[in-house]
Amino acid sequence: MEIVFTVLILLLAVAVSGILPRVLPVPLPLPLTQIALGAVLAWPRFGLHVTFDPEIFMLLFIPPLLFADGWRIPKREFVMQRRAILMLAFGLVFATVLIVGYCAHLLIPGLPLPVAFALAAVLSPTDAVALSGIAGKNRIPSNLMHILEGEALMNDASGLVALKFAIAAALTGVFSLREASLSFVVIAAGGLATGVAVSGVFSFVSARLPSLVEDNDPAPNIVLTLLIPFASYLFAEHFGVSGVLAAVAAGMTMPFVTSKRMNTVSSRVRGASTWTMIEFVFNGMVFILLGLQLPHIIGSALLSAHRESDALVLRLIGYVAATLVLLYAMRFAWVWLLRWFASRSAAKQGVANAVPGLRTAAVTTIGGVRGAITLAGVLSLPEVLPNGTPLPGRDTAIFIASGVILGSLVIAVVGLPLLLRGMRGGRDPHAAEERNARILAAQAAIRALEEAHDRLAADLDESAAASFADVTARVMDNYRRRLTALGSDGETPSDVARRMEGLEQKMRIAAMRAERAALMRLVAKGAINDETLNKLMREVDLSETAVVTRGKNAPSM
Repeated sequence: MEIVFTVLILLLAVAVSGILPRVLPVPLPLPLTQIALGAVLAWPRFGLHVTFDPEIFMLLFIPPLLFADGWRIPKREFVMQRRAILMLAFGLVFATVLIVGYCAHLLIPGLPLPVAFALAAVLSPTDAVALSGIAGKNRIPSNLMHILEGEALMNDASGLVALKFAIAAALTGVFSLREASLSFVVIAAGGLATGVAVSGVFSFVSARLPSLVEDNDPAPNIVLTLLIPFASYLFAEHFGVSGVLAAVAAGMTMPFVTSKRMNTVSSRVRGASTWTMIEFVFNGMVFILLGLQLPHIIGSALLSAHRESDALVLRLIGYVAATLVLLYAMRFAWVWLLRWFASRSAAKQGVANAVPGLRTAAVTTIGGVRGAITLAGVLSLPEVLPNGTPLPGRDTAIFIASGVILGSLVIAVVGLPLLLRGMRGGRDPHAAEERNARILAAQAAIRALEEAHDRLAADLDESAAASFADVTARVMDNYRRRLTALGSDGETPSDVARRMEGLEQKMRIAAMRAERAALMRLVAKGAINDETLNKLMREVDLSETAVVTRGKNAPSM
């Protein structure tokens, strides 16, 4: 009963967190609001104690969130920015593990080198959800945001794999760089392959499911989709490869799988609504759990240090500050070098003024906020060595990681609005391709209407054909008005009305299916990206849902 009560309280906190930013006199970013709510719930008098089990957390929350991020991220931009994303997600992670690990070992007395490497490994993953919540929608230029999202999507896996090797070294005292490098390639490739395979199996099963379900109910298909990230993660972990990358790969494969099967409208609309709710609830739960843990971890460590001496308290805070400075300095230098090499390559191709921007590098640096993956990773450090003695430096590593999470969030809340002030990020860079897609989709709909009119009018008498011509003109007029706005060139009267309404529904559905097919052709050619496709497809899906629902509720003919 206590578990049920706790879950209900957490769900209530998630709901309240969505309302608070709108009613507070000084609205806080949603992630910070949720962390603050979690910290309030951690007050001892509330008696709400939630044990943070890293294994359960990684299984329950991380796969669906990474799966949804992988599904949503624009694949075209991901491929275009692949060098920057991979250099940040893998190159910067391993550089952070080496440099921050060695520096932490030298700076902090009693922190063994393997534990220092483990600390650096858990500090390397970034949190794009917290970043978007702090920066706000469309505040960061889209190209930069795509890089940061892609980095956060991939560096969870690289950071956790590095943590795995650091823990093994801490427990055994043995580490081989060659063996670790080879194992990383196998673990990463295996995770990606597992995710793609699970997504392919889902495609095979779901393609045959509608014929077995009454009225083509999309609910079983949606439930299967919800299970994909968990299945990918569990299968990958069972085979000893990266479950995180498996969930990411499954998510990134889903648009190709669903486009080949051309899901029903109801399945797409209900699936999109379901995943929107899941993302909001799970993201909220993650940050509220983070808020529940941080006061206890940080407060207990500071109180324990205070009992020994005030100097120890200052040293602990100094360790956090030094780690933050080192992380930001490394990230800034890495980003600056990446942009400098990119500018040299662009200059060789004749692009003028291809120099790295200081503000962009600063936004990328401060945008590397740390989140729940860091806390889950550091709490997964074993408490004892194989001989039964406590793992030295574990409590210090947990305190530093918690302090860095809180510090990076606060710095981002304060620094990002200042850096983004006046930065051109609000203009949609895909507006032109979206407008072109709307024009081409409307033109395809008009052609389909003309073909459908000729086909359906063949069996009508003269009177019905005249009424049907009016229906066709009325439906077609909607698309012509859209093109103009875009800048482009024996039956009773009631029986006839009902027939015309049915024909109008068929015409509208034919037109909208033609729009959808045109959009799929555009994304296949790379003329539009996933964001534009999803936006326009949702508009068409909702319109078709309204037409079909109205037709079902109309009196029978």
